[in-house]
Amino acid sequence: MKYMDLFEEFEKRGRLCLPEGAVPFEEVPWTRHQAFEGVELKHIVTARETGGQFSFHLVRVAPGKAIGMHVHQIQLETHEVIAGVGVCVSGGAELRYEPGAVSILPRGLPHEVRAGDKGLCLFAKFIPALV
Repeated sequence: MKYMDLFEEFEKRGRLCLPEGAVPFEEVPWTRHQAFEGVELKHIVTARETGGQFSFHLVRVAPGKAIGMHVHQIQLETHEVIAGVGVCVSGGAELRYEPGAVSILPRGLPHEVRAGDKGLCLFAKFIPALV
């Protein structure tokens, strides 16, 4: 299966399972990142649903694009790579991103994520919620 096919399958079949019912990922709209060109987010769970405790987001980074160097002073952030390849620069190290890679970015740690030539898709989680 191709990298992007894997992500499309994840998005197509993925759903947020809650006691009151499931919310298919397909029903959640994509939004453009406000600061980084070629980056889109799908806000699966937001502060509104969790009382600000955490948030979950699908993230698509277009081929050759990046989530530039930034820092979250309040949130711990995790990444689970679903499809594509790239690199995360974190704490002076370059972490190879490929399907199955998981990283933990403590609050206050500057980091950036760069997509390879086929793009990069990941599941990002923030504690407390980002949005």
